[in-house]
Amino acid sequence: MTPQAELVVDLDAYRENLAALRAMAPGAQQMAVVKANGYGHGMLPVARAARDAGAEWLGVATAEEALALRAAGDSGALLCWLAAPGAPFAELIDAGVEVTASSVEQLDEILAASPRRSRVQLKVDTGLSRNGARYGRDWTALVHAAARAQSLGRIAVTGVWSHFACADEPDNSATDEQEKLFRAALDDMAVAGLEPGIRHLCNSAGILTQPSAHLDLVRVGIASYGIAPDPAVPVPGVRPVLTARARLAHVKDVEAGARVSYGYRWQAEHPTRLGLVPVGYGEGIHRTASNRAEVGFAGRRLPVRGTICMDQFVVELGDVPARRGDVVTLFGPGDDGEPGVEDWAVAAGTIGYEIVTRLAGRWARSYRGER
Repeated sequence: MTPQAELVVDLDAYRENLAALRAMAPGAQQMAVVKANGYGHGMLPVARAARDAGAEWLGVATAEEALALRAAGDSGALLCWLAAPGAPFAELIDAGVEVTASSVEQLDEILAASPRRSRVQLKVDTGLSRNGARYGRDWTALVHAAARAQSLGRIAVTGVWSHFACADEPDNSATDEQEKLFRAALDDMAVAGLEPGIRHLCNSAGILTQPSAHLDLVRVGIASYGIAPDPAVPVPGVRPVLTARARLAHVKDVEAGARVSYGYRWQAEHPTRLGLVPVGYGEGIHRTASNRAEVGFAGRRLPVRGTICMDQFVVELGDVPARRGDVVTLFGPGDDGEPGVEDWAVAAGTIGYEIVTRLAGRWARSYRGER
């Protein structure tokens, strides 16, 4: 059966992107971040491709993601970093997953979960104010607790890390300030007798804008999928991995004055032809892109007309000789002039991350370059 809507993931492009990003941080290990279903691209196929490409580490947010990777056969270095109370730390430890401690309380949960010696990375909050022990009193308490647990043989402190807040803003001094705090946190660990094997601070944007912070490992997320962290931070040498396309479900001619979709937010000024694209916000297409986004067909771009619905939206074909069943491309690498993820992000008033991670629902998926 020919799918009416399909996401095509180019795993060869993904591997090539990882190679390009590795060249930007020579000497640093690479963590391929595959959280959120591989940024919407498919966690398991992307993770396998990352290992093929030589990624020393995989990174995920949740325990469920980490355990799914292990269940699928991945046995390499793997870090998990976001855990609410009651997280399955025992399962993670048994599966050889490295876990993150962001507070003394969380470290105590890890210690209580299993009698086995666990591999723990400490996270310091250097200014993002999300996860991690706030630098200062909270960080000092965590370092001392971790040093004691390690001296008792309960844990091995294998890494320390933090996360940039503004690395996608090249001239923002906050990035330098965060790096300075991170280096101070490293000094605190040294005083306590902790020598973590892996120090990491850079995300995709940081790789490009803060080379002094490459350290032992860099975390490659959005850029590995060929999407820039921000329009101000282009990523040379990478290619978009994902193509979203659909077959026109219906084509019709309408008269001048015809009104389109819910709320009649678009009206034809002259006789024209419309095409119906059978995806909508049920598939993760942003309703806020109504009347603003475009799709590609035969080297041309066709505007979205009217409100994007749950299952479908309308494009204006005009004089383009498209027929029912023809394929239009919502976004892709741009080889035929089609929009990119960033174009849809602008149309929807959001960021590229959200465009791809929201993709869900009734898409068929195919993978090119699987090995």
